Amino acid sequence: MLHLPLLPNHSAGRAAVTCKYRCGDACFHDVPNTSDNPYFGDLVDRRTAIKAGVVVAALGGVAATAGCAGGTGVAAAEPHAAGLDFDPVAPNALDAVVIPEGYTQEVVIRWGDPLFADAPEFDFDHQTAAAQARQFGYNCDFAALLPQDAVGRTNLLVTNHEYTGEPFMFRGYDPENPTREQVEIAWAAHGLSVVQVQQAHNGRLTPQFSRYNRRITATTPFRLTGPAAGSDLLKTSADPTGTLVLGTLNNCAGGVTPWGTILSGEENFNQYFGNAEALADPRLTRYGITGTATTRKWERFDARFDLAQEPNEANRFGYVVELDPTDPDSTPVKHTALGRLKHECANVRVADDGRVVAYSGDDERFEYIYKFISTGKVRKGNSKAARRHNMTLLDDGTLYVARFTGDSPPAEIDGSGKLPSDGRFDGAGEWVALAAGDRSFVPGMTAEEVYVFTRLAADKVGATKMDRPEDIQTHPHTGVVYCALSNNVDRGKPGKEGATEPNPRVNNKHGQVLELTERGGDALALAFSWNLMLVCGDPASPDTYFAGYDKSRVSPISSPDNVAFDRHGNLWISSDSAGALNGYNDGLYAVPVSGARRGHLKAFLTVPRGAETCGPVIGERVITVCVQHPGEVDGASADNPASHWPDGGDSQPRPSVVAVWREGHRIGG
Repeated sequence: MLHLPLLPNHSAGRAAVTCKYRCGDACFHDVPNTSDNPYFGDLVDRRTAIKAGVVVAALGGVAATAGCAGGTGVAAAEPHAAGLDFDPVAPNALDAVVIPEGYTQEVVIRWGDPLFADAPEFDFDHQTAAAQARQFGYNCDFAALLPQDAVGRTNLLVTNHEYTGEPFMFRGYDPENPTREQVEIAWAAHGLSVVQVQQAHNGRLTPQFSRYNRRITATTPFRLTGPAAGSDLLKTSADPTGTLVLGTLNNCAGGVTPWGTILSGEENFNQYFGNAEALADPRLTRYGITGTATTRKWERFDARFDLAQEPNEANRFGYVVELDPTDPDSTPVKHTALGRLKHECANVRVADDGRVVAYSGDDERFEYIYKFISTGKVRKGNSKAARRHNMTLLDDGTLYVARFTGDSPPAEIDGSGKLPSDGRFDGAGEWVALAAGDRSFVPGMTAEEVYVFTRLAADKVGATKMDRPEDIQTHPHTGVVYCALSNNVDRGKPGKEGATEPNPRVNNKHGQVLELTERGGDALALAFSWNLMLVCGDPASPDTYFAGYDKSRVSPISSPDNVAFDRHGNLWISSDSAGALNGYNDGLYAVPVSGARRGHLKAFLTVPRGAETCGPVIGERVITVCVQHPGEVDGASADNPASHWPDGGDSQPRPSVVAVWREGHRIGG
């Protein structure tokens, strides 16, 4: 057993400096959701344990122990499930990306690498905003690889850049007095990057200078579309039409649409807007927009970040963004019809009749899960006309929020008149309509108010409070929806909701993975059944659960974040805040969701100290991950770096995209 020093317990193991710059210390402020929705436990009779034997910590009072399953801290070797023929890596605190034996890794692109032939090489001590606007941005999060040819040799790599960590970007950084150049560099380091990459036969990815390469930043023009576009709630002195926004902020997870565009969720946008106290607007408080000065002090340099001068500017962030990476001259859009919240992601599934369904989580404690069903239908084909049509589908439809109930009604779970043979379903639920077009279903709110103040609308209809809904993905073969619920250390605190069936632990440091099955397998259904596949943490603790699999043979995992599927239908999970497990580094894990090895979770890789694993892409010949904020640990800075990854020596840490492959093999054999 490898014993490691415990990290300070900041938001389930995350360093305080990360919390400050990533989300504005959201977990150290009062919970924005103060609604008096009925407690889930008041709606159903709670069982004393989750099916298959997981002990609910709220009832057993068991905290995670410092050890790991079998005393080894690593899943035991045994025959592999299809697609998962690797031996798991052990938990560690190394300043490196650690991968299984037999695999090869390489950094694809780093913060500051040039995207254009005329862009300068990165120079840490001589950065400029003009250079950063033509270089790869900071803190890559979501990633996608979009094939540009029939064999996938040429791809577009698209990444989000969630936030900037200024103390790690500039030597001698003074957080109370940033310079204009530092602020403008940060603006240019936000947003998204598009870069063409060439894939070798073995999987290696090599960036290319291409006409498709592009930087989207905090100052790039966006169009507001959908039913709230042009609303008085979205108008500013610079944009009296309420339809044009400069920039996108805090872009977290995302998704690839069936028509080949990118969806990106604007998450912790609240932290960028100052002087909220001047407005005394409770609607701002509901989004965590409070106080006077912001961490980065952008309000000193641009009036749009000063709510005393531009009270509606914050209403123009918190949407799902859509970008067409194949058209470098296109204007990206913000879809108001999907609501305004701290979108972790948006992922689209096409229903049998051609309409599209988009799922999204609101990543904060006690927030909700949402679903959108389009009015229009997908137009097939790759023509520009088809793509233009399909990019309008998320502007017209009905927005719903999830309300969970207890045990599934017998004979009604899948519409077939019988329970599933494996008996997995533990609960039921319904999708509650919020708005459709210009029609509101929420008493006392107009449709425009529902789209702009979606959290308040969900409060009013009694949505179920969840433990930080993160990435949501649909299984490519079964249509079952998987949602990562990262953690919630406030669950069960005085005055806060206690344990519920989908959120089964108080002081939930480690999170869980939820399976949601639409009734009858129909993506358009307004009722669903649900199950907890994983209750994460130390496998040796009785309050964890791995789909009923032998817990002595699984890897420890904390704070599931991004999720993806491979061609075999295995679920891959990246973690955020693994430090809550004895100071371990975060990693990428894989687990079968069906068959005899359902629940056999194995760690595929771990990332350097202080880093977070983000945006996994699971291809046939290569796996990529975004290594975000390496070296972000308390007490570290550009003047005192805690990591020298990826360049080694005495170099500064640089967020990067890493590719992993195995010579001569497709991923999964």
